[in-house]
Amino acid sequence: MASQFKTIAVVGAGALGLYYGGRLARAGNDVTFLARSDRALLRAQGLTVKAPDGEFMVLPDAIRVEATPQEIGPVDLVIVTLKATANGELVKLLPPLLHERTVVMNFQNGLGVDEQVAAVVGVERTIGGLCFVCVNRTAPGVAECTMAGHIVAGEFAGASQERTRALKELFVKAGVKMSVSENLLEVRWRKLVWNVPFNGLAVTGGGITTDMILQSAKMEAEVWALMREVQAAAAAYGVVIPEDFVVDQVERTRPMGAYKPSTMIDFVAGKPLEVEPIWGEPLRRAKAKSVSTPRLKALYARLKELSP
Repeated sequence: MASQFKTIAVVGAGALGLYYGGRLARAGNDVTFLARSDRALLRAQGLTVKAPDGEFMVLPDAIRVEATPQEIGPVDLVIVTLKATANGELVKLLPPLLHERTVVMNFQNGLGVDEQVAAVVGVERTIGGLCFVCVNRTAPGVAECTMAGHIVAGEFAGASQERTRALKELFVKAGVKMSVSENLLEVRWRKLVWNVPFNGLAVTGGGITTDMILQSAKMEAEVWALMREVQAAAAAYGVVIPEDFVVDQVERTRPMGAYKPSTMIDFVAGKPLEVEPIWGEPLRRAKAKSVSTPRLKALYARLKELSP
């Protein structure tokens, strides 16, 4: 089945793009990166992935790296790993990569992002992919993964199809755990249970790591309160997030050590933050269902102030 994805374009060469694109390329797939700032380095040196199962390099002759989508041309699979703050560019970046059967897989966090991709490429092409992973871009062309985790993929339009299962086979052969969900919205809400508190508080705390959040009794209490608000908002949309899932989000974070959430990294680097999909849209959806989320509201307001 995986042979239906013979050519792959990875839009973005940040942490997720390097990590998953690197694994796909290492497995022998035809992978092209759409990259700007790191293009020359990737062409000259390739990329490096450091992961719990070992470190590997993908040499320059094993990948293509282009600056424009026109240089890449139509491919079978597009993987969007850009930050959602760049989604205004999708209308220019994605159409040149499409042919009649191209599938677009969106790895962005938050709510409303699949709708933005689908508005450009069509609902029928769009698949969401939620990456439950700890990976940072530690240098140009270098992705360091401290917890490999897994991907949960789902069709934006609804029930899984043969192509969704083909995607799973593609990633599994590349050494990536993946499962397929029949309810993409549920998976997005579930990931917000972690992203809302830990990404948010890492920023409002001044650029701190997850261990520092959990070392503070006051901040840990805020983590739990924010998680409960996300849980309540999700329930209003028919998404039941079990208590053991919520507890596990905190307990699996404790052994991560000084992990840097992606939004904190952007904050320290002076980059725009993904405020709307991770905090703004969940808040608006909660309000639409008359669900009280005072802590989320306050966090959203503060993050808007802090985002460049």
